[in-house]
Amino acid sequence: MTDRAVAERLNVPRGTVGWWRHEDRGKRGERVASRPSLLCPVCDNQPLDRASYAYLLGLYLGDGYIGVYAKHKVPSLLLTMDNAWPGLQDVAEAALRAVFPHNATCRLRRKGCQNLKVYFKHLTCLFPQHGLGKKHERAIALVGWHQEIVNQHPWAFLRGLIHSDGCRITNWTEKTVSGVRKRYEYPRYFFSNVSADILRLHTDALDAVGVEWRPANQRRAVENVSVAKRASVALMDAHIGPKY
Repeated sequence: MTDRAVAERLNVPRGTVGWWRHEDRGKRGERVASRPSLLCPVCDNQPLDRASYAYLLGLYLGDGYIGVYAKHKVPSLLLTMDNAWPGLQDVAEAALRAVFPHNATCRLRRKGCQNLKVYFKHLTCLFPQHGLGKKHERAIALVGWHQEIVNQHPWAFLRGLIHSDGCRITNWTEKTVSGVRKRYEYPRYFFSNVSADILRLHTDALDAVGVEWRPANQRRAVENVSVAKRASVALMDAHIGPKY
């Protein structure tokens, strides 16, 4: 039986079944040919789904990080996705599978959220922004090939940023017209982040696609970018839309 068939029958992760087989072969002294490691788009010039990567880069800058644990030989990319938006969890997992077609992805259930995870030896090649400490306490910049991808797929990049640290809300106000008090509602996009570098990447991408923006009310260390002009909101709706 295949690992997938065993995993489905026992209701365990496929990676667990693969580990069992690996341990069993080791106990019996069997030599297993290692799979070629030439799978890195950066080091080995392998194909890369550039649109999915641009989206994934936006998610990583907002709600992702790379963990390197002493018990694991391979680093892992982890994205924390709120259970309020199950559709975004599915889209994020699809992007992980597109960018890492040779690596299994998994979900770890946590209270109120799910952690989407993938293991890959060359994660720091794909995400050189990784480093010790919090993102807003270190420099975050795009290298040459990063910028080229973001230039090619700015909306995918913006979608990843909004799906992580952004939102689409409905603002309202009341005005008196001809003696009658009326309520007016209008949609608006916000993006909030502590890192000045990530905010700049966001606003640079907005400028590239012709979306007008302005700084919003600042609270404590968090800074907000607002998109409220009708034409710009319509453009954002056409390419991003509300979370789901």
